[in-house]
Amino acid sequence: MVMEKSAWEKIIRYLRIRDKERTDILDDLLPQDLAEQIYRLSKEETIEVFSLLNNEEAALILGEMELEESAKAVALLSPKIAADMLSEMPYDDMTDLLGELDDDIAEGIISYMQKDDQEEVKGLLEYPKDSAGGIMTTEFISFKETITVKEAITKLREVAPSAETVYYLYTVDENDKLAGVVSLRELIVSQDEEVLSEIMRTTVLSVQANTDQEEVAHLVQKYNFLAVPVVDEGNKLLGIITVDDVMDVIEEETTEDILHLVGASEVEGSSLIDATVVSIAKTRLPWLIICLLGGLFSGSIISFFEETIDAVVALAFFMPVIMDMGGNVGAQSSTVFVRGVATGEIPESVMFKYFFKEIKVGILMGIICGITVSIAATLWQGSPLLGFVVGISMVCTVILATTIGTIIPIFFTKRGIDPAVTAGPFVTTIKDVTGLMIYFYIATIFMDKLM
Repeated sequence: MVMEKSAWEKIIRYLRIRDKERTDILDDLLPQDLAEQIYRLSKEETIEVFSLLNNEEAALILGEMELEESAKAVALLSPKIAADMLSEMPYDDMTDLLGELDDDIAEGIISYMQKDDQEEVKGLLEYPKDSAGGIMTTEFISFKETITVKEAITKLREVAPSAETVYYLYTVDENDKLAGVVSLRELIVSQDEEVLSEIMRTTVLSVQANTDQEEVAHLVQKYNFLAVPVVDEGNKLLGIITVDDVMDVIEEETTEDILHLVGASEVEGSSLIDATVVSIAKTRLPWLIICLLGGLFSGSIISFFEETIDAVVALAFFMPVIMDMGGNVGAQSSTVFVRGVATGEIPESVMFKYFFKEIKVGILMGIICGITVSIAATLWQGSPLLGFVVGISMVCTVILATTIGTIIPIFFTKRGIDPAVTAGPFVTTIKDVTGLMIYFYIATIFMDKLM
């Protein structure tokens, strides 16, 4: 908190002084700190801050801001000033920011860019946002495989300042097709006269431009890469995806999955702070309506077994625990499965193997929970038979909950649909209904002896 307060005070001083002390203030203030504090500025103050920054400083700060917030800041500036600032950013960050802006604003900014920048940005904007091409950068280092180590080091000194990363150097053949990769360490320790083709690794894991960004994230996580090359169908090197972009993807995908698991979604076009009450409610209502309809259906089931409840009033005491346990177990199973699929821990090839393992887990949990609630019901109501009915209902409910909580996401995954959208409220609602049906059906069978 001390750092935030200090940063904020420096911004205020920065806005008021605007003299020779400006450089010293910026030297003391990290771009990350300033980026955090810009969120608290008014539109007029934001414009003033960026007017006092040079293009390189502004690009650094925009790169540290949340994408939506940086887009709002850029939209306040004139297209010419914004174009000059964005020209100092890596192409992938520049493209992401422009893609967040309204089309007319983005086109106005692009029109003021240099021709080379325009071509790069327009080319990257053609790829879907959630694809490898949409998150890659074209600022990478590649050399012909036929040059020597000495020549490569000489060229590296020239091109390194403009590259996104220098840890990996990619080698290409005479047709610019990806041939291999050389790490910076391997390059430095090699002899000057050695040719790159002699020291490069020819087994290079790459992705095509249309590969989903989530698949790229899994690849980086699995092999601990710092960057992944992106190629076209002919294996021509198009760009690279760096680990910092992958971290953004992981955060984005994780947030999306978590929201889906609780029956919500991200608010389109704005942050949670700036979004209207109506827009936030609209993202949550659809699944809640499903829950509401499920609740009404559950009520109709209770009404259908009204005679059973009237005959044995004690049955009503255990309705909440049957419904809650079914919903909780189903939500657990679906959450664990969705998370496993998202992280690659449960690949498609072993989904059904995992399903049968989950059933075994459900049986074990059902037996333990069933015995526990059976003992509690017997001691509370003094009826061993009631304890048996509640216990066996719990066993069946928990087993069915694990089945539904896993099989529904598997069903949708096999059909290419994100399993997260089927979890949470959807599975819970199904289990509320089926749990009650199991409970009252078993109770009805033993009703004569329970009375």
